[in-house]
Amino acid sequence: MDWTLEVVVVPVSDVEASIAFYRDRVGFALDHDTDAGYGRIVQLTPRGSGCSVVLGTLPPMQRMAPGSLHGLQLVVPDARAAHAELVGRGVACEEVTALDERDGGTLFGFADPDGNSWVVQEIRARGGSSSPPRDPAG
Repeated sequence: MDWTLEVVVVPVSDVEASIAFYRDRVGFALDHDTDAGYGRIVQLTPRGSGCSVVLGTLPPMQRMAPGSLHGLQLVVPDARAAHAELVGRGVACEEVTALDERDGGTLFGFADPDGNSWVVQEIRARGGSSSPPRDPAG
């Protein structure tokens, strides 16, 4: 049986500011923004990813403190190009670091407005895509 990770809940204090950060600065696609009547659910997906992040105000989403999620990881074929893109969009990023010259050893980090932290890892062997594209039909 295949098990796929499809969604990670990211705890945020301000949904609007977080949408603006992830969509407009980081470049994630806004899949949907839904008012469920008792809370809001917002889903955003990194380009090329099979996994999305969800922000919102549903009671279970409020159990984690805003900014308490650390070590989320994105994979790109070129860390320096990704770094330049994010910095060009106004995202404060750490410097690109090569911990190991082998593929997978180059990375940098950034954080969202609440302090949830991300690591961007370069894996050149993946080429232009780290996973198959999502099928919106399910």
